[in-house]
Order: sequence, then structure tokens, then C-alpha cells
Amino acid sequence: MSLPYEILIGLRYLRAKRRNRTISLNTFVSIAGITLGVAALIGTVGIMTGFKEDIQAKILGTTAHIIVQERMSDNMSDYHSLITRIESVPEVIAATPFVLRQVLLTSQSAVQGIILRGIDPHHEARVTELAHNMTAGQLTDLGKPVQVRQPPTDNHVGEPTVIERPGIILGKELALRLGVFPGDTVNVVSPGGPISTLGMVPKIRSFAVVGLFQSGMYEYDTSLAYIELGEAQKFFNMGDTVSGIEVKVADVFHADNIARAIERELGFSHGARDWMQMNRNLFSALKLEKTMMFLLLVLITIVASFNIVSTLTMIVTEKQKEIAILKAMGATRRSIRRIFMLNGLIIGLAGTAIGIPLGYTFLWLIQTFWTFDPTVYYISKIPVHVLAEDVLLVAGSAILISFAATVHPANQAAKLEPVTALRYE
Repeated sequence: MSLPYEILIGLRYLRAKRRNRTISLNTFVSIAGITLGVAALIGTVGIMTGFKEDIQAKILGTTAHIIVQERMSDNMSDYHSLITRIESVPEVIAATPFVLRQVLLTSQSAVQGIILRGIDPHHEARVTELAHNMTAGQLTDLGKPVQVRQPPTDNHVGEPTVIERPGIILGKELALRLGVFPGDTVNVVSPGGPISTLGMVPKIRSFAVVGLFQSGMYEYDTSLAYIELGEAQKFFNMGDTVSGIEVKVADVFHADNIARAIERELGFSHGARDWMQMNRNLFSALKLEKTMMFLLLVLITIVASFNIVSTLTMIVTEKQKEIAILKAMGATRRSIRRIFMLNGLIIGLAGTAIGIPLGYTFLWLIQTFWTFDPTVYYISKIPVHVLAEDVLLVAGSAILISFAATVHPANQAAKLEPVTALRYE
């Protein structure tokens, strides 16, 4: 089966006049421009998607998929029955209570304001990845009292006394700021203490560091600490209440729908927020940045398409005689227009076909040879993930822009009158 004559003539026009059948310089430059534009788009979009998914994984490794809290109160009572009802909602994997308060953490050398979370060490691993993020100690150590040697006071000489302290788990960066290690003690200071004649007195309690965690998010590792749920309830005088319930779901991208189902199950008195809602500002910024980078880099392809316009315009000018002969032989305006549109489409397809693997090669080189010190940058290499829909969007945009660049030259060729072109031949 032979190709339509429009394709054969279009391919012939893309070649130089010389007999060596090499591709003309203008055609090569046009293809190279589209190739570089597509490669740049693939590389940028792949890196932006990789960073977004890396941040998303780190956030979900530390926080729950859904947080359920009372709408009218800071404390939640009867949370045991609420957990049972929440776990009955379809696609909910597990739920566990937590206590959340802002406190001061002090050591012998530093003071730091932090978020203190009271958790159930035996059920927390079912909801978050805290157990996998531990770099020292174990999550279950929170439920065990720690024996700490208390040195004698300045006025007394004797053997140090051994006392029991509840355990606390610190972020790795927080421990470095405080200058403490597993086995050391820190003081937790809560502003909501007992009221005396002088006013409210801060409540202070000593805890022994039983473990360290590293989530990969600097903000979490410098501002989070965990203690056992019962110890948190006693320290904050909460009785048998909690701040809320953490929920893990089967599909994190349907967490918003599951949160609405939980609200319908529990009624208006309880609200549920999914992880995307809680981190809306961050993910909105990442999405906007990815979109703007895509639009800016599309300009590269648009600039490259100008070269397609000039190349086809030059071909129309050089091939006026041939176009006139084709029309005299019976070629219609549609056929002439199709010849030059196919030229631009071929340039776009060739540039896209070369640019996509070039973009993948660029990303592979970045991941293979561009490494970082994880102790400084929190990543060892640039995260990369290219989505199929992004590749289709890039390829479609490049081909569409290339095709649009052919409209004017193709119309000029179609309007050419045979008599005018052959008058002086």
C-alpha cells in the first residue's frame, strides 16, 4: 500500500536541494528546538512531581491520614466507643487516640518550644510510620518507666539515688538543639499549671529520653516530641479525655471522601480533616509552582515553533514553481495545505519522539550522579517521578504547537495562483 502523495512530497520538501539527501539545516534546527523544549518539560515536570511525592510521603509518615476532633470542645470524651464507630466506616484501616499540646522543653543547655503529642505506643504503629522512623530506641519504650540516676545535691555527699521517670521520644534535630541523647532527662513545662496566690504556676515534669526519630521533614524533627497517652492525660489534667483520634485509611487520595463518611457516622458534633486539607497551603503552593514551571517551559516550545514557521515559509517561497505545477495538474487547495501541515507535524513528531527519551536520560543522569549529603539536605538524591499523564500532556502540547505553526505557511501555499507563479517561467 503506497503512501498518499502529500506525505511523499512533504518529506521531499524537508530535504535540501543537494543530492546527498541530508536533512536541511533549517529542518534540523526546527527539530532540535522542539526536542530541547520537550526534554526540558519532561525533566522539570518529573522533578517537581518527585519532590511533591517525597514531601507527601514524609508528611504521611508522621501524621495520620485523617484527624477527628470535637467541634465545640478541645477535649474528646468517650473516645473508646468513637474509635469503634470510626473503624466500622468502609476503607478505614485503624484509629487511635492522641493528646496534642504546646509546651516548653528544657535541658541543661537549651530551651525549645515544641508540640507534645501523647500517643498509645501499642497502636500508633497501626496509624503512622513513627515506629519505622525511629533512629534510636523503640516506640514501645514509651510505656515503660525509665530508671534514672539522680546525683546528690550540693550540700549532701553520698551515692546517687535511682528514680523512675516516664519516657519521651524526641525528633533527631530537636535532640541536637537541646544537646541530649537517649538516657538523658529533659523537663516539660506546661503553662497550664495550678493556680496560686501569685497566679497560674507553670507545671514542670522530668522525662527520660528513650528514643529519637527522623521523619525527613525538618519542621517535624525540630518541633515534635511524643510521650505515652496516659502520662499526657495526667500531666495536662485531662482525666479520661483526649484531643482527638488519628485515622489511617486504605487510599490516601480518597481520604476526603472517607472523612465526610466519618462525619456522617459520628454526627455534626465531630469534625474530620484529611491530610490534604491540613496541608492545603503547602500542596497548593507545590501545584501552582509545577503549573507555572510548565507554562514557562512551554515558551521554549513556542519559540521553537517560530523556526517551523520560518522554515515552511522559506519552503513555500522556494517551491512556488512546484506548487503551481501541482495545482495545474489538479491538486486542490486542501491537498497543498495538507502537504505543508504534514511538514510541521513531522517536525513536531520527530522532536517529541527524540525529546521524551532525552528527558528521561537527563533525569537518570541527575539521579545517578547528582548526590547530596543527607545530614545537611535531608535527601541523598533529587527525587524524580514521571507520570504517564504528564508525558502525554507534554507530547500533546509540543505536537499541537508544532501543528499550529503550520497554519499560516500552509494557507499561503494554498492561496498561490498557478498563473502568477508560472508567468515568467
